[in-house]
Amino acid sequence: MQHSDPTQALTLGADLRALRRARGLTLADLADRLGRSVGWLSQVERDKSDPSITDLRHIAAALDVSISVFFGQTATPADEQGYIVRKGARRAIGSGVTGLVEELLSPDLTDDFEMVHSTFEPHSDPGETITRPTQEVGYLISGKLDLEIGDRRFTVHPGDSFRIRGEPHRWLNPYDEPAVAIWVIAPPVY
Repeated sequence: MQHSDPTQALTLGADLRALRRARGLTLADLADRLGRSVGWLSQVERDKSDPSITDLRHIAAALDVSISVFFGQTATPADEQGYIVRKGARRAIGSGVTGLVEELLSPDLTDDFEMVHSTFEPHSDPGETITRPTQEVGYLISGKLDLEIGDRRFTVHPGDSFRIRGEPHRWLNPYDEPAVAIWVIAPPVY
């Protein structure tokens, strides 16, 4: 099988399968949402068929993720694939919310969780509350970050950690410096 972009093939199918499963969707469910056959989708998940950019846009929309999650895989030495993610090889992920830069620290999305490096820019506020069926734990490395979890509001400082269990939550960085956090999210959502 020839892939037009060899870096795209590294984890695209496995990541797609993990995202589909994390949302409780069968191959038939997702294929139906896409108006495609189960066979085609199965081939994409097994890296036997290359989806077009339009296909990837439709898949991203059906899974409620940014299309960027399917790009940016960097070629990794064979002995490191699935084990090591070098700093310069992190994949940009996330929803594209202004003021938030997210990078995948996990080698791919095939585990029961994902690990994410998040940078919250100074004076950023997404303006929305998020609720998703996940369990999340975060650890603040630097800066300060305000969190609203349910009806509670907290300010976390470097070295503090927090947990969110499927509750409505929101973050804000009203401060003059970036806040950097590491998140572990289960199941993977990006």
